[in-house]
Amino acid sequence: MILYNVTVSIDYDIHKSWLKWMKEIHIPNVLATGLFIENKIAKIHAEEEGGISYSIQYLLNSWDDYNLYQNKFASDLQKEYQLKYANKSVAFRTVLEVIHVATP
Repeated sequence: MILYNVTVSIDYDIHKSWLKWMKEIHIPNVLATGLFIENKIAKIHAEEEGGISYSIQYLLNSWDDYNLYQNKFASDLQKEYQLKYANKSVAFRTVLEVIHVATP
């Protein structure tokens, strides 16, 4: 499995509307690609001046699904995000390969 993580620091004054938009618009649009099997949003508890940080996590079955997402969908979805939040947030992406999952 592949974990596609987007870490975002969003200005404090708009973080509530940003989170609502992420939950109601952006993430459903990402999931509508049919390539992701799970999504999580986690608030990062760290000291930030003027902002709040979140980890947006998407799980995919394979590298093929990740590459298809990058080649066919990512650019348009990221442009939509940039138009809305470019001056109010900073984001970076990390791609991880899940090599082990343990459950109790």
